[in-house]
Amino acid sequence: MSAPPDPSTYALRPDPVALARASLLESSGLGDPQLDRALGALLRPGVDWGDLYFSEHSSESWVLEDGIVKTASHDRGRGMSARAVSGDKSGFAYSDALDPSGLLQAANTAGAIARDGGRGQATARREGASRALYAPGDPGAGFSDPAKVELLHVLDREARAADPRVRQVIASLSVARKLVLVCSSDGRIAADDRPLVRLGLTVLLEDKGEVRHGTSGWGGRLPLAELFDETHARGHAREAVRQAVVNLDAQPAPAGEELVVLGPGWPGVLLHEAVGHGLEGDFNRKEVSAFAGRIGEKVASGQCTVVDDGSLPGRRGSLEMDDEGTPTGRTVLIENGILAGYMQDRLNAGLMGVKPTGNGRRESYACLPMPRMTNTFMMPGPHDPEEIIRSVPKGVYAKNFGGGQVDITSGKFVFSASEAYRIENGKLGAPLRDATLIGDGPTVLKRVSMVGSDLALDPGIGVCGKEGQSVPVGVGMPTVRVDGITVGGTA
Repeated sequence: MSAPPDPSTYALRPDPVALARASLLESSGLGDPQLDRALGALLRPGVDWGDLYFSEHSSESWVLEDGIVKTASHDRGRGMSARAVSGDKSGFAYSDALDPSGLLQAANTAGAIARDGGRGQATARREGASRALYAPGDPGAGFSDPAKVELLHVLDREARAADPRVRQVIASLSVARKLVLVCSSDGRIAADDRPLVRLGLTVLLEDKGEVRHGTSGWGGRLPLAELFDETHARGHAREAVRQAVVNLDAQPAPAGEELVVLGPGWPGVLLHEAVGHGLEGDFNRKEVSAFAGRIGEKVASGQCTVVDDGSLPGRRGSLEMDDEGTPTGRTVLIENGILAGYMQDRLNAGLMGVKPTGNGRRESYACLPMPRMTNTFMMPGPHDPEEIIRSVPKGVYAKNFGGGQVDITSGKFVFSASEAYRIENGKLGAPLRDATLIGDGPTVLKRVSMVGSDLALDPGIGVCGKEGQSVPVGVGMPTVRVDGITVGGTA
């Protein structure tokens, strides 16, 4: 993605609450009397508070493999759920039927499950303030199915033209829209109309019996017409081929502790996994995170400031409100090395005596919300990125990452670098393959000695999993020097 969108261009969009009332409630015979009745059933003795969640979604995906459409799917769905909270327990029920009887039954069921709290009271309803972080309407508007397939053919042709050794090209496109509405017992009613588009490309090169792959992708909460610029798309196709060529020429990675420089942008996925999950409120309330009970303590190098910001226009991880109706915003997690706070949903925030931060997220109406990241990144520092490379006598430069694993309790992680280089005498040297970074988040943060001025966010492709739920997220970081990470290699 290039420059971020200007949210002022979205100012004339339809009001999300009015849109959601019409599409989700009125079309199903639901109005304020039915909402009030359901909340009354929800807030029985033993329930502290509760909410009603409604959503409908439409999505489509296309996969082009070797010039042939291998997968094409369209999906639509709608449903609702009711939640009753009593202390740290939640009663929860959901249904894919939007009608007065289904709503009341779900509310009764959820209220019956919760016990031992006080007696919640429903207050006068008020609409939540709406912001314009992304464009309104169908993100695929203006593109017929053949036109969408042609976008993938553009990527396929460009990748094959970039290098005659390309043996396979897989191009994919997904376009989705979700409309959600939340009505809570404290009187709030809020809605969000969420677009989401993602394009991806994987290429395989073969040379003298060696096969290597490269990937590229981009996306965001943008219209497809705004996201797909053909010149930009061709650049992504060439980038995927470039990565594959680099991996064909790569040498085996060294093994042992190395001074490591992390590149800007997508390497922020390491920060997301190794540090971000450990800063979510539920893990800290339950004291199973390495950061539990450490607010105000030094947990990182003084050069590290880490934030989560769900209010960035057009970004993949952004939301105008979370799935509890709380507006998203900028949450400082670590400031100059000091632990400043956690990401919170409403339940865990209340139990910890703090305010929600707009991080209560759920995959669908059939899931309970929990604290989740939105766009999580490290703020830029004072150093020129070339200065950071020059400062390294010998080490590894990790430019891109593939998959990884992390243990929340200890912060220990294992990440594979999909593109890495040897650093020798302050200069980038030969590319490396099969480089794996092994360490733990708290230790890595303390070993950060230089932070670059080149903060970059990922191109808009991230997906985060937690307790079986997947949600779109963003990551990012500037160039960062870490004075010691174990590298698993074959050399």
